[in-house]
Amino acid sequence: MTAWMVRTGHGPAHPDSGRRGTAEGEGDAKSRGRGIAGMPGVLAGTAALMALACGVGVAHGTDGGASDGSGHGAAHGAHGAPAAGPSAQESGGGGDPSRVDGVAAAGGGSWMRAAGVFSPPGSFVPSDALTYDTRLVPAGARIEVTEFAAPSGNRVGARLRGLVPGRAYGMHVHTSPCGADPAAAGPHYQHRPAATADPVNEVWLDFRADEEGDGRSEALHGWGFREGGARSVIIHDRQGGAGERAACFTVPFGPHGRE
Repeated sequence: MTAWMVRTGHGPAHPDSGRRGTAEGEGDAKSRGRGIAGMPGVLAGTAALMALACGVGVAHGTDGGASDGSGHGAAHGAHGAPAAGPSAQESGGGGDPSRVDGVAAAGGGSWMRAAGVFSPPGSFVPSDALTYDTRLVPAGARIEVTEFAAPSGNRVGARLRGLVPGRAYGMHVHTSPCGADPAAAGPHYQHRPAATADPVNEVWLDFRADEEGDGRSEALHGWGFREGGARSVIIHDRQGGAGERAACFTVPFGPHGRE
């Protein structure tokens, strides 16, 4: 049984806002290192993507919790957050065979789920989950992001597999889709424009991978995303308000039916 690690605190606010195009003073992390199981990064990512395209990979959740590769869900709803209800319908992710998306109405709000397999930019099999540093986020590592949006606010959760065991990672919601250039995802999403980065005004999902390289995080806020304002999550090489961009996953965040 996989043990998921939950981050219970956040680092101090960082003076760099993250509103600039390069975001919080982060350098462009270069794709380097070897892939999983001794395979070159591109080949490992391609193999994982093709396997998932053939039906092996992240399963759909049947409740509000995120689902791991075995189909077992993890219940959310901490701190009184509403639990999402029905399962989502699968849809394609812009031609990415690694992607599993779903959006469903639930209890006056809506539930979104997106899952993918990391691959270096330019891989033979395209992916919306890009790793820029395969030493930290190996090709073939997996990510699942969920959002429950309601009039009272939203809850964003993330589950990851195949990372460096025992390592701490930073992760934030960013404003633009991922691209081959790590800076393409833009700055942190902010509820209100501010000169500093902090977990109250932004969505921070920092976590530490467990001994199997799996991680989990969740963020709750009393506000929701602006339509089209939040488009990805970036995994950073360290926790807190800034860090090198190790990987990126394009996610269709949004109000999803909220008024």
